[in-house]
Amino acid sequence: MTTTTLGRLLATLRRCYGTPAPPVVTHPFQMILWEAVGYLCTDAQRKAAFDALRARVGLEPEAIANASDATLHAVARLGGAMAADSRGRRLRQSAELVLRRWDGDLESALRLPESKARKALTEFGGIGEPGADKILVFNGKARRLALDSNGLRVLGRVGLITEEKDYSKTYRNAQQSLAPALPKGREALISAYQLLRQHGQVLCKTNAPACHVCLVRPSCRYAS
Repeated sequence: MTTTTLGRLLATLRRCYGTPAPPVVTHPFQMILWEAVGYLCTDAQRKAAFDALRARVGLEPEAIANASDATLHAVARLGGAMAADSRGRRLRQSAELVLRRWDGDLESALRLPESKARKALTEFGGIGEPGADKILVFNGKARRLALDSNGLRVLGRVGLITEEKDYSKTYRNAQQSLAPALPKGREALISAYQLLRQHGQVLCKTNAPACHVCLVRPSCRYAS
């Protein structure tokens, strides 16, 4: 693994998709809400649910903690019917945890040492290690390559990481092997996350990937 190997991949993806737009949310508590409002839905559907939460309830922990069950359920349903009840409850539980543990200010958790901040974030329902790393990276509190399942799949297919049967092990191996090759700066790390995710969603899909039109194909182990 060399910096140029990962760098070439990201440069190719940037030629394919252009420079990513800034992320919709970067505030740590809002990123937790963003994850909770949608499930197995499109980005547009998730944004619609998030915007509805902002308009109907607000994005402050106090407002969400005091909202009715019916309102939170209705908002969560906009982000997909599956598990809407539990996601509505998760919105409230996340708000209550911020109020109880962090006095309403989750940003204070990000001022802790990185390992403790990551542990604090994983206490929220639906936020595992990858989600915690994404929040830390997007807030400039960690130098890692934030990855969702799409990005991890792309890296495995092009041969930059070793895929394991266990998702968590694959993710941790990726963090270790990619650490020496990370792009510099918060914005570059965010862009890397977005480009890898977009490629996994658009061309390098789980089923029927469009290898025949992929610019990465000449150096891709999966397509060869």
